[in-house]
Amino acid sequence: MNIILLGYGKMGKIIGEIAESRGHQILLKIDENNRELLESIDPKTIDVAIEFSQPEAAVSNISWCLNHGIPVVSGTTGWLDQKPQMDQLAEEKGTGFFYASNFSIGVNVFFKVNEYLAKLMNEVPGYNVSIEEIHHTAKKDAPSGTAITLAEGIIKNQRGFTAWHLSEQSSENGQSIPITSKRIDPAPGTHIIRYQSEIDDIEISHTAHSRQGFALGAVLVAEWLPGKKGVLTMNDFLSF
Repeated sequence: MNIILLGYGKMGKIIGEIAESRGHQILLKIDENNRELLESIDPKTIDVAIEFSQPEAAVSNISWCLNHGIPVVSGTTGWLDQKPQMDQLAEEKGTGFFYASNFSIGVNVFFKVNEYLAKLMNEVPGYNVSIEEIHHTAKKDAPSGTAITLAEGIIKNQRGFTAWHLSEQSSENGQSIPITSKRIDPAPGTHIIRYQSEIDDIEISHTAHSRQGFALGAVLVAEWLPGKKGVLTMNDFLSF
């Protein structure tokens, strides 16, 4: 396939290496310093775009792709308040738009384990739930997109929770899940779900050892996406 990379930081570079190792061609590597190059390429020559940029660039990158009929895979976090507009644009244009907070297959299994545990805990009173996430100091958004997805999984499956909040921010809402965000180097990413009671604690966790799993997952999705229309997720890709 002919691929363009929107965002060429650490993740973008690994994605590019994996894509080329799988026989694909990278037509453009776009970052904040050369975005004007997008206007020099024929959109019809692009099979798919992979977007791992910054929160402030995500909407313009994704909308450019959708408006030009280019399927786009996005893993940028920190901009999701504007995602409904991008979902609507994808449906209007009939172009594939795939967003995931985390493309690691292992993390997506972890999402399902989290949802199943949340359902079980409906029947067990006396536990308080919290989320902790740890990432490298260069990560700008907090909490992580993965932590938000985990919180949403609990809210969807456990009675009594309607929101989440950063633990350093006070919340008088007993129906809000506290998320603690830590930034420590080096730390590719750790997420911990805790159910705590006076009697015992229950924890599940996922720790990434490198960015390879995230990058490979994004490339696999990019190989799958062309020809599909509208808004798609990891549930569609993995058939969970």
